[in-house]
Amino acid sequence: MKIWQADFYRSSQQDASGQVFWELLLCDTTRSFDYAATCPQSAANSSWVTAQIELAAGEKLPDVIQVFRPQSLSLIEAAGRNLGIRVEPTRRTLALKQWLQEKQYSLALDKPPPLPLPENLWGEQWRFATLPAGELVDMFAERPIPILHIPEFFKPINLGLASTVRVPGAIIYAGRQSMRLARWLDEARLVALNYIVGAPDGLVLEAGLVDRWIVATFADAEVADAAKVYEQRKQQCHGLHFLLVQPDDSGMTYSGFWLLRAED
Repeated sequence: MKIWQADFYRSSQQDASGQVFWELLLCDTTRSFDYAATCPQSAANSSWVTAQIELAAGEKLPDVIQVFRPQSLSLIEAAGRNLGIRVEPTRRTLALKQWLQEKQYSLALDKPPPLPLPENLWGEQWRFATLPAGELVDMFAERPIPILHIPEFFKPINLGLASTVRVPGAIIYAGRQSMRLARWLDEARLVALNYIVGAPDGLVLEAGLVDRWIVATFADAEVADAAKVYEQRKQQCHGLHFLLVQPDDSGMTYSGFWLLRAED
């Protein structure tokens, strides 16, 4: 599968008359291919982007174009529709972001304040947990879990984690809402689950390109201490953590399991 990553955004460049330019950057996931083109703001539309993708691709168009910047998404999606290319919104565009850093372009995205999960999805209970890195994948990959996300590049062995390291995570017991919650989380495109210090403290789910959702809030000092340990363990695991949704604590039925890793 031929995967490209793309950014189309207002450039810092201006001509002598002060005209603003937009820049299109295209690369593959290893930067063995890259392509850059600029146009005046008046020409920054999906037709121009479509033509540039065709020019860059030559005889073989990419199968997928990944986009991390919300402001770029609609125009690149329109170009993708013109060319029959699937466009995937994702924060995980490492090659493109490295290129942008080399060009000293900003990667900062405006993020909205976190919103509470819809009330009809609230779980009944939740807790922090850890699982040994050496057993993490096999423990869930061999079970009939309706929604299962274990990306190859997140597997502990591929991150160089020792089998005895405890990978942190959170478990939500959602009762009758368990499958509904798991489906909603799947559609939200989970990225990371972070402990946020505040008044009260909370667990905030990073999802989509810039979405943020409040999973739980707490003022209890003991829970806050456990949350701090959770974050410390994440650092020891190169950011790796998990989220598990199940109806109850019987260990018989699971609704969804995600391996997660923070990505700005």
